[in-house]
Amino acid sequence: MQLRATHALLGLLCWTVFDLSECLETVVVVQPDKGLIVMVSTELPLDQCAVCTVSGVNDTETSCHSSLSLVPDEEVKLLFNCSQPIVQAYTVTITQTIECTKDACSPATVSQPSILPDFTRTVNWELKAPEKIVVSLNILGEGLMETSKPCPIGLHYSVTTSKTNSKGPTQYCQGGSETRLDLPSEAVVSLRIEPKAAANSLLFQAFAGPLKGRTMVITVDSSTTVVVTRPPSEPECEVCTVDGSTSDCSPTEKTLTNVEKLSLEFSCLKPEDMYTVKTKKKIECTKSVCTPAAGEVDPDLFKDFKRSLTWDISVPERTVLTLDFPGGGLKDSLGAGGCPDGISYSVRTTRKDGKMKTREYCKGGTVSDLDLPGATVVTVEVPKGGDLDPTVFNVKAAPRGARMIPVTPERDTIITIKRVTDEPDCSVCVNEGPKQNCKPTELKLTDPRNTSVEFTCPQPQDFFSVEINREIDCTDSCPSDIVQAKSSMFPDFNRTFTWYLKVVDSTQTFQINFPDPGMRQIPNEETCPDEQTYSLIAYLRSAPATIGTFCKGGTISNIQVRYKGRLTLQVPAHKELDPVDIKLTVGPVTSTIAIVGVNLPRGVSDTDFITANYPSDFPDEQQMQWDFVVPDMHNYTMLLRDHTAPECLNDEVEVEYQKEGKTKATKLSLTDPQPQHQQGNFNMVLKNCKTNTTLQGLTLKYSVSVMRSGHPVLCTVDLTKLKGVSLQIEKVGSDPYCEMSIDSKMEEKINVAAGSSAKLSFLDCPKEDLRLTASKVIECQNVKSCTESVLTVPKLDSCLRMPLHSFTWHIKGPQDGTVDLESPTGSFKQSLPGQECNNQSISLHVVESEGFPVGDFCYNGAIQKVQVHANVSVTVTARDFKKTRKDFLNVSFSEEIPETIIYRVNPKASTPTLLATPNWPRGMKPSSTVSWIVTVPSQYEADLQFVNISQPKCQDRHTSIKVKILGQEEEIMSRREDEEAEDKILVPESFYLNMSNCVTAAGDFGAVTKIVLQKKSYLLPIILGILGVLLLMAVVVAVVFFVKKKQKRDVMNKNNSIYIGKGNIFRPGDNHFPKSRADNDSHVYDSIDETMVYGHLLSGSSTYADSLPDNYNGVPVDSYQTFTGPKDGDLPVIMEPDNEPEMEGFNTFLAPSDSFLPPRPRTPIMDRQDSIDFHDRRMVDNELYTFKNTGDINNIRLSYIDTDPQPPVLEDSL
Repeated sequence: MQLRATHALLGLLCWTVFDLSECLETVVVVQPDKGLIVMVSTELPLDQCAVCTVSGVNDTETSCHSSLSLVPDEEVKLLFNCSQPIVQAYTVTITQTIECTKDACSPATVSQPSILPDFTRTVNWELKAPEKIVVSLNILGEGLMETSKPCPIGLHYSVTTSKTNSKGPTQYCQGGSETRLDLPSEAVVSLRIEPKAAANSLLFQAFAGPLKGRTMVITVDSSTTVVVTRPPSEPECEVCTVDGSTSDCSPTEKTLTNVEKLSLEFSCLKPEDMYTVKTKKKIECTKSVCTPAAGEVDPDLFKDFKRSLTWDISVPERTVLTLDFPGGGLKDSLGAGGCPDGISYSVRTTRKDGKMKTREYCKGGTVSDLDLPGATVVTVEVPKGGDLDPTVFNVKAAPRGARMIPVTPERDTIITIKRVTDEPDCSVCVNEGPKQNCKPTELKLTDPRNTSVEFTCPQPQDFFSVEINREIDCTDSCPSDIVQAKSSMFPDFNRTFTWYLKVVDSTQTFQINFPDPGMRQIPNEETCPDEQTYSLIAYLRSAPATIGTFCKGGTISNIQVRYKGRLTLQVPAHKELDPVDIKLTVGPVTSTIAIVGVNLPRGVSDTDFITANYPSDFPDEQQMQWDFVVPDMHNYTMLLRDHTAPECLNDEVEVEYQKEGKTKATKLSLTDPQPQHQQGNFNMVLKNCKTNTTLQGLTLKYSVSVMRSGHPVLCTVDLTKLKGVSLQIEKVGSDPYCEMSIDSKMEEKINVAAGSSAKLSFLDCPKEDLRLTASKVIECQNVKSCTESVLTVPKLDSCLRMPLHSFTWHIKGPQDGTVDLESPTGSFKQSLPGQECNNQSISLHVVESEGFPVGDFCYNGAIQKVQVHANVSVTVTARDFKKTRKDFLNVSFSEEIPETIIYRVNPKASTPTLLATPNWPRGMKPSSTVSWIVTVPSQYEADLQFVNISQPKCQDRHTSIKVKILGQEEEIMSRREDEEAEDKILVPESFYLNMSNCVTAAGDFGAVTKIVLQKKSYLLPIILGILGVLLLMAVVVAVVFFVKKKQKRDVMNKNNSIYIGKGNIFRPGDNHFPKSRADNDSHVYDSIDETMVYGHLLSGSSTYADSLPDNYNGVPVDSYQTFTGPKDGDLPVIMEPDNEPEMEGFNTFLAPSDSFLPPRPRTPIMDRQDSIDFHDRRMVDNELYTFKNTGDINNIRLSYIDTDPQPPVLEDSL
């Protein structure tokens, strides 16, 4: 091809001065090469754009066309004349034929045409070759890659294997690995070249050779049929079966069955692009077994072909098939989008009446088993290269069983089971055995007792629905709960719950109350998003009227319906019943068919409402009412969005508005302006007239628009007179429409700094949704100059309507000082488990300056003072600050302490005292120390118990717990974290308890201790003292007894002194005692034979008496008996001289009367026990006890001289 440099003047200007893309007219001389067919065309109308041939003398003859075909190897001058830029207006199509023989092609090298390079050109190469000859094009330069996107460099390749190919061309771009194209005859290769695209001049090298098709070896069993087929419109390609030297070919389809290692040859290079493989298998089942028992497939057979696998499963009547899909379940197909992996499952069941039911599935679901009632066809569609498991499914057969469902109807409840499809081979039955009653279409259960319902098909939920109807009579009263919270009956069926409601009087109403957040009305034909839809119908004399259809979550709080009605809840299959907790009461008398109670929301909203029966006609001569509750500080506007007016035969249609508390109502027509920007609660009544029923009736759809009224509450806060006090206000409610602002700037949290004033504004903010807190800073620079402060809450501005929640004092002491906290009541206690402050109206929260909590406290405890070696914050929280004390804490500053915190504690004897480390139950601050100085009363001792101790793993230093008595250096207890501490110790005096934390690596250090006061016990010293005294006395008595006994042994007592009842006193041995009575020992006995003293008491015992010596059987000698007086008259008077000489023997025993005579010589007494005034308790019951009465020691003075007093026993001596 040649491009001549002969141009018209205008053309010269375009080619030399301007870019061709901006030219509207140009002249070009071209000469197409031989073998090229060049077509220049435009899609614009001829009067706007044309390509012309210029000829004649001086180029005076032109012939213009919309498209022009150039003659090969012939020069022509072209004039491009267009109202649009030429490059965009024209397209150039170049066609070249590549002719091939059996082994060569012409041209052998294909190059890019150079004609009209500044236009968009499409070059088509049509391949011609003999039958069964393939043309190979070797790509010169970069390889190609298949794509569906535009090519970035302006060179777009496409290949069509046949002009009749229905699949369309295959797109390619440069930059891939495809370097050779093997194409059949009639294939077309196209290249679209954008203007100025850089392309190689040489594109292909063409070769020709015999077509070598694809050969496969396959085996197909007798139960399988394989059909290899292609549409006739596809390019020519034969499929042949080769058995030895015999070949059987077919151009479009080949059916194979019961073959083994059969060669299958295709006469095309890529038969997988043309052929589809359909595999059909048969499975025959009895009532108990299927042959084969699985749908199996060779996963590699025809894997690169598109495959359609079909299993035809035949079963006897009343037999159920069960398909089990291993390797993951199935899920319902996505519809038009297909399955993600391209593998789709189709299950078609043929019913007894010949009707078919088909369900589509994809992989990756929860459906692993399918129960099917009859003959079934399973089809699996697999794309090219799709992977299949060898076992697609397992199949089992069993006699069709009945599904049994237990049912327990409630009282006044009717259960109706209805068929919803035409399935002929499934019935619903009740009872068993010969009394079984089966119904093919409908069954009603009215008996409130346990029963069972049997279906004769395995999946009755596909064919039946369930209606659960309950009648509620509110003649006397209504049951409060009418909806069963959970219903397990028929969970996989479509269910309709219906409540038939009725009151006794036709003018009375029953009221349905909905819990928060209420209900919202939707069009009657729609379904709720949660698929649980309520509808309410009122029974009128003329016909039922649908009050509305409702969903959860809306503004409707209650509905009153006159006389009779029906409430319905529809729940789909496999959806758990989640009903609204509806309450039913008897409502007032009314003339309207229904009254709807509405609580309009806060903020900006538009709520839609529709009348009864909408979009059908509102009942004639009836009225319906809506009661609206409008939030405070909100305006409402009524908008009638859609309505139709009937033709009234009498009266008129009215819309009546009445505000709460007003007696006068406003009556309007549907065309009148409705209320706008009103405030307050109101009701709206729609009244219908008697209409012409042959025409359109009354319908109304309206909305209520609510917005805030915009009246904020203003408050000016002045803190200039309250030194160090600041305020904080934050929102704690959930109302999103509350707006707070400070000095006209809207804030989520308001802070009024100390010493400032601010103008606050609150819009639509209930006071219970706001929290007011305040704080004050108390600072001390020098301990000596700082005075004690009392923490009191100042009076805040009265315009702050919200109550004060808490007040915080930030106490800042000097760096070398300590903050002392004392209760104005004298003491306080720490809030701990078992020692709570719940019953007190005030609580104190103490925090160190770093934000580390010290603890929560309240009044009246054992803690007298808390000293903190840091700045602290004290927050007081009260139920009502107006009713609480004015003074909360006394704060002073003292010298620096070594510990972090010191508690001074005075435990009470009446109740145990609990003490806990700071920040309990969490741990102490690392490297901190806390001490308790515990004062124990003098008469008490402290039982110190360690109730709860948590020890950490220390990184640096150790934790320690130390106890020592005040004023002493010795420690009672000292333990680290790696040592086991005692559970409790007994501390006798006031003591010091110290706990220190380490730098922890893991865990926390904390402890709770318990102090119980108990009185000191002196029992042991007393017992030891008594034992010592008794031991001493025993020693003395023993010594005295030993001495006396030795003396008596030296004196032989030969005489006995006795009393004779008859006769005179006889004194053996001599007529008088040798010594005076005061000087002798006549009343002292060496020994007393107890058998003689007490023997008469045993006189009744012959055994004992017989054992006595003979000399003791007479009258007892030297024994005492109860004196009863003389036996034979008066006793003789014995005259004794005053001074009798001493003589051996015993004197007569001292008479009792003599002991009370005037003073006489003192009777010697060895010990108090030897005296007659000694009262021995052991002798009380003895017959010898004659001189005393019972009682304590009777100090009978035997002489004029008093006995010496006993020394007192002092407490110190014990």
